[in-house]
Amino acid sequence: MKYIHKHIATAASIITTYKGDVPLSNHLKQFFASNKKYGGKDRKFIAHFCFLYYRLACACPTLSIEETIILALFLSNNEAINYTTLFASEWQPLVTATQQEKVAFIAAQYPNVNLSHCFPLVNELSESINATDFSLSHLVQPDLFLRIRPKQKEKVLRKLSAAEITYQLVNDTCLALPNNSKIEEILQIDREVVVQDYSSQRIGEFLTVLVKSQISNSKPIAIGSAMSIWDCCAASGGKSILAADVLGNIRLTVSDIRASIIQNLKNRLAKAGVPIYNVFVADIANFKSQIPNLKYNFIICDAPCSGSGTWGRTPEQLYFFKQNDIAKYTQLQQQITTNALKQLAPNGYFLYITCSVFKQENEQMVAFILQQNSHLSVIKQDLLIGYTKKGDSMFAVLFKSQF
Repeated sequence: MKYIHKHIATAASIITTYKGDVPLSNHLKQFFASNKKYGGKDRKFIAHFCFLYYRLACACPTLSIEETIILALFLSNNEAINYTTLFASEWQPLVTATQQEKVAFIAAQYPNVNLSHCFPLVNELSESINATDFSLSHLVQPDLFLRIRPKQKEKVLRKLSAAEITYQLVNDTCLALPNNSKIEEILQIDREVVVQDYSSQRIGEFLTVLVKSQISNSKPIAIGSAMSIWDCCAASGGKSILAADVLGNIRLTVSDIRASIIQNLKNRLAKAGVPIYNVFVADIANFKSQIPNLKYNFIICDAPCSGSGTWGRTPEQLYFFKQNDIAKYTQLQQQITTNALKQLAPNGYFLYITCSVFKQENEQMVAFILQQNSHLSVIKQDLLIGYTKKGDSMFAVLFKSQF
C-alpha cells in the first residue's frame, strides 16, 4: 500500500477525463497504453479505484472524487481492513463491522451522503425488487458464474480442485467464483463450462417448463424430432448453447443486427459443438428488414435493453444512464417483439428476456405483448433476482400461442 495515495490521485485524474462514451474498461486500457510507467499491480489498483468511484458516486455528489473512493473502500466490507490508514478516526472502530452497520453509521454521521441513491432510479424498478438491498448491492463486485455443461461436472470439479481454485457449487450445474478467478487455462470455455451469470442460467427453468408442457400436450411440437428454434437477438450465443443443452435435439436458427456479431457467434457455437441450421443478419426492430418468412416452434428474444440488472459489473453505465433512455429501449423492444412474433408457428412458444430491472421493459412489456397478441397466454413469468447472490438480475416470461 506504499503508493495508495498516488493510485487514488491517478484514478481521480482518469475519472475527470472519462465521459462514459466507451466502456470504462476500454478507457482504462487506452490510458495505460499511453502511460507505460504503470506496472501490473499499479494498473490493478488504479482500475479498481475507478470502478469503486462509480459504485458510489450517485450517492454522494458533494464529495470529491478522492473522498468518494475512500468511502467506497470503507463500505466494501471485505476490503476495508486493507485500507485502515485512509479512514477517519471515527471510522476506525467500524472497519471490521458488517456493511449494514457501516451504512447505518454513515447515514447518521454524514447527512450529505444518501446511500439509498447508489441506484438513483428506484422509482422505475419492478415492484418485486427490494430497492434498498438492490441499491446497496452495487457497492460489491459481482461474482464470476460458470454453467457446467452436460456430462462435464466431475471433470470440471476435479480440475478446479487440482488448481486450488475457490468455488461455490450453487446448484447441480452452477458455480460461483471470485470475480478475478483465472479459469481460462484450467477449463475449456464453452466446451466444459459456459461463462454465464446465475440469473442467466435460470433461463433453463423456462426451457424445462417448455419441455414439460410439450410432454403433456396431446399434440406436441417436437418429441423425438428436432424443435425449430429461432434465437432472434442471439448476441454471443449464450442462450442458444443453453437451449441446446436443455432441449437436446433442436434445429437452431440465429440472427443479430451485425455481421461481426454473427461471425463471433458462429465461431463460439462451433467450439461448443452446437450445430446451426440457419443464420442471417437482420435488424428485427426494422419493419422493412428482410426476415426469412419461416415459422418456428420456439422463439427466444433476449431483447436489447438498458442492462440495468447488470450495472453491478459496469457501474459507470449506472452513473451515465439517462432516465429518458428507458422509453427508447421500450420502443425498441416493442418493435422487435412485434416483428419476431410474426414468425411464431401455431401452438408455438415465445420467450422474452431482458437483463433489466425496470418495469417499463419488463411487466409493462408483457402487458403490451398480450394486448397486441390476443392468441398468446403467459405460461411462466419471473423477475430473476441475482443481487442477493452477488449476481445480475433479469426478467423472463414464456408465452404460448393458442393457435
